[in-house]
Amino acid sequence: MEYDLEANIISLEIAKGKINHAKEIGNFIIHLSKTGKPILLEILDASKFIEQFNKIKIPKNIKNLITKPSF
Repeated sequence: MEYDLEANIISLEIAKGKINHAKEIGNFIIHLSKTGKPILLEILDASKFIEQFNKIKIPKNIKNLITKPSF
C-alpha cells in the first residue's frame, strides 16, 4: 500500500500482473489485466475515505457478537 500525499491517493496492489485498462467507479479506480483480473486499486480523495472510519461506531460488546451464536 502506498499513499501519495500530494495527490491524496492510496494505491493498493491486489495482484501481480500487467495492467491493460482501468475502470473508474466513484472515488475508486480499478486497474485490470487483459483478462479483467484486478491488479491495482486506487482510492481518490484518500483523506476523506480514511475519515469515514472514524465515523464507524464499534459496539463495546463486539467480542460477544462475534463469538456467540445468535440463535
